[in-house]
Amino acid sequence: MTTTYLEAIRQGLWEEMERDPDVFLLGEDIGVYGGAFKVTAGMLDRFGERRVVDTPISESAIVGAAIGASFMGLRPVVEIQFSDFISCAYDQIVNFAAKCRYRWGAGVPIVIRAPSGGGIHGGPFHSQNPEAAFVHTPGLKVIAPATAYDAKGLIKSAIRDNDPVLFFEHKALYRRIKEDLPEEEYTVPIGKAKVVREGRHLSIVTYGAMVHVALEAAQLLDGEGISIEVVDLRTLLPLDEETVLDSVKKTSKAILLHEDTITGGLGGELSARISERAFEYLDGPIVRIAAPDTPVPYSPPLEEAFLPNLTKVVEKARWLHKY
Repeated sequence: MTTTYLEAIRQGLWEEMERDPDVFLLGEDIGVYGGAFKVTAGMLDRFGERRVVDTPISESAIVGAAIGASFMGLRPVVEIQFSDFISCAYDQIVNFAAKCRYRWGAGVPIVIRAPSGGGIHGGPFHSQNPEAAFVHTPGLKVIAPATAYDAKGLIKSAIRDNDPVLFFEHKALYRRIKEDLPEEEYTVPIGKAKVVREGRHLSIVTYGAMVHVALEAAQLLDGEGISIEVVDLRTLLPLDEETVLDSVKKTSKAILLHEDTITGGLGGELSARISERAFEYLDGPIVRIAAPDTPVPYSPPLEEAFLPNLTKVVEKARWLHKY
């Protein structure tokens, strides 16, 4: 059966709620309303108000409550209505959840779901990609799936993990990306990237919604005789460095693509690792394609100019191929 990215996440949550009575959900408007994007629609009726908990509008309190519940043996799944407001819970996440394992050996098995990304004309407070701040934080796991298959498999793995996981879901993928999913249960391992398209001339390393932009560019450029390999990171922390380096060593050229702003984005870290560990394999400069260092515009034409897109990727890929 064809399943959307949104429905895949919903199925993963539902299956884990059925499998493990210690799993419960909490967040703003997730119960009666079914969530801002309807990911949790129907779950209150099925699992009851003790396992689907509507909360006040206080991200710090929501995450703090989840951490406390995890210490009591539960496995909370938090929904941050828009990832932009995860900053309100930054202290709870980075100074407590991320450090409990190191500090006194206590796991914090919570999942924080964070709908992120632009392309929906949500403006500067509902379109951000804040993953880089958390990739910088030891003790966390950070996931950003691009496909329905991975979204379902990774949300299930995240819920079963014994440490805090941030799960960034790109809003523009919710109903646009669809695929047939296996009927049998499956999970996707955390920390393992995937080569989603083989190529010879250059590698595009990316994640989230930009995977689909990279694949579209690769298909277009294939007609020009330019063979592009696309690596979907899937997990940003821990980073699957081996898969990235193997791809770059194979093609000798790298484009690092992400929707997040360029300064301090994951592309800089990837570039440093490639330079340190695969420099002798490179036949051209490492290219970063990302958003400029501005807030996300509300105006549709300005947002289109702000976001990385097919035209920008194709232009840079042509340039790098000729280098």
